[in-house]
Amino acid sequence: MNLSFRQLRVFLEVAHQGSVSRAAEVLHLTPPAVSMQIKEVENQVGLPLFDRVGRTLSLSTAGEYFVVHAKRMLGALRDAENAMSRFKRLEHGLLTVGMVSTAKYFVPRLLALFRKEHPGVDVRLVVSSNRKALVELLQSSECDLAVMGRPPRELAVRSEAFAAHPLVFACPPDHPLLAMGQIPVGALASVPFIVREQGSGTRDAMERFFAEHRFEPSITMEMGSNETIKQAVMAGMGVSFLSLHTLWLELGGGLIKLLDVEGTPVMRTWQVVHLQSKVLSPAAEAFRYFLIEHAESVLHAQDEPLLKPPASA
Repeated sequence: MNLSFRQLRVFLEVAHQGSVSRAAEVLHLTPPAVSMQIKEVENQVGLPLFDRVGRTLSLSTAGEYFVVHAKRMLGALRDAENAMSRFKRLEHGLLTVGMVSTAKYFVPRLLALFRKEHPGVDVRLVVSSNRKALVELLQSSECDLAVMGRPPRELAVRSEAFAAHPLVFACPPDHPLLAMGQIPVGALASVPFIVREQGSGTRDAMERFFAEHRFEPSITMEMGSNETIKQAVMAGMGVSFLSLHTLWLELGGGLIKLLDVEGTPVMRTWQVVHLQSKVLSPAAEAFRYFLIEHAESVLHAQDEPLLKPPASA
């Protein structure tokens, strides 16, 4: 059926008044215009919705059923209008965002952009050491929304992808493998690896990548901090597999380079997650919508120049 909300309102008013002329007065329309709308609704439904006795109208059996559905459709429209109005008038509220440590390199920037549109929203950031800790925060409802790479299977959550998440091999700027251009995974056989701890999303993605290539890395150090790993890489202590989003400053300053390993960057996605049972506040719903609409373009603008093939030494 190709019906407008205006036609549904006319139909309900006629059903309520039991008269075209009285409905026309309430709707500020002419009786012929109301009659034309009712005729169009009946044509679309394919059934007579009113029994006509002179100028008096009463609902037919089909009409009584259609009243229920018409009210539901107009109710859904009112709900949508109310939700959008809440966003327009969003002036205050507390928003608690949990995130894995890797996301702290870009989420604050997105929140700053969000608060330009909603300056009255107070923001509380909770950075978890790894994915497991963030799942516990979600489970205990200590955060409204969580930003993570892989949503938990052990919880009933709603998860939505909002941006690409490239993972890359980082090395010191004088690493000899840089001179070889693109290299196969096997070329990393003699390279010492500095890796994230078990339980982190980055470690999980690395292990999946190596398993797909049937490669066993030589792990010499395991650390729970991206910052400490980057310092170790810059000091020439080894190579690491990290999120590109943790490396923006170092790559821009030439302190770290990317190894062009075949099959990389490994592309994952960032997800915004919340418990299905949790009713989001207007502030949380607005930020969820903001991430889905704007985060991809913001992150892509910074990622794209860094993912160009590294120049040969």
